[in-house]
Amino acid sequence: MMDIQQAINSYNTTSGVAFHPKAVLFDMDGVLYDSMPHHAIAWQKSMAQFGINMTAHDAYATEGARGFDTVKMLVKQQKGIDISDEKAKEMYGVKSNIFHAMPEAPIFEGVKELMQRITDAGLSVNVVTGSAQKPLIARLHHDFGQWLAPDHITTAYDVTRGKPDPDPYLTGLRKAGNLKPWEGIVVENAPLGIHAGVAAGCFTIGINSGPLPDSDLLAEKPNLLYQKITELLDDWNKIIG
Repeated sequence: MMDIQQAINSYNTTSGVAFHPKAVLFDMDGVLYDSMPHHAIAWQKSMAQFGINMTAHDAYATEGARGFDTVKMLVKQQKGIDISDEKAKEMYGVKSNIFHAMPEAPIFEGVKELMQRITDAGLSVNVVTGSAQKPLIARLHHDFGQWLAPDHITTAYDVTRGKPDPDPYLTGLRKAGNLKPWEGIVVENAPLGIHAGVAAGCFTIGINSGPLPDSDLLAEKPNLLYQKITELLDDWNKIIG
C-alpha cells in the first residue's frame, strides 16, 4: 500500500478536487464493534432454518448490505425465486433475534480515542450502517454519544439502495452538513462498504478486521488499508495534515 501522502495525492488526482476532510463516516459492525463473528454465526443458524446455506465467508463478504437485501439475494441464488420485502424482513428478524441472544460484542481498541482525535480536530463523527436492528442503533447512542450526534447516524431505514450502492454514504454526507465527497473520510471493513465509499467519491480507508484476504478489500480500491483501528489512530494526524 502506498504511503499516506501518495494516497492523498492519488485521490486528489483521480477526483479532480483537493481532499479537505470535515467528517469521518464509520461503518458499524467490524469497524466500531468486534461483532462480525457473532453476526456470522447468527446468519448461518438463521438461514439454515429456511433451507438456505450461508457460510461464515458469505457473512463477511456481504457485510454492509441491508440485511433483508442479503436474504433476498441468497434465496434467489439458491432457490431461484424472488421473495417479498416482507418475507425477507421476517427471515432477517430470525437472524436478528439469534444475534441479540448472544453476548454483547466489544468495542474495538482505539475507537473512542480516534473519535476524540476526530472531534479535537474539528471534524464530525458519523456512522453509516446497513443495519436495521434498533437495539444496535440504540447502543451507538449509549457508547459514543459524547462524540456522535443522533442525526449523524445513517441506517437501512434512511436509504432505498444499500451498500455497495453509494447512497448510504451520500446520505451520510448530507446528514453531516450537506458535505461534498472530498470532505468525507469513509472507514470500512467490508468489500461492499469500501465499494460504496469509493463510489460516493470519498477518501476511503479499509480496516481488515476479519478473515477475508487483503486482496478482497484492495480489489475495491480503498485509498489506504490497515489491519486495526489502532494503526489508523497512529496515523491520524498524518492523514488530516
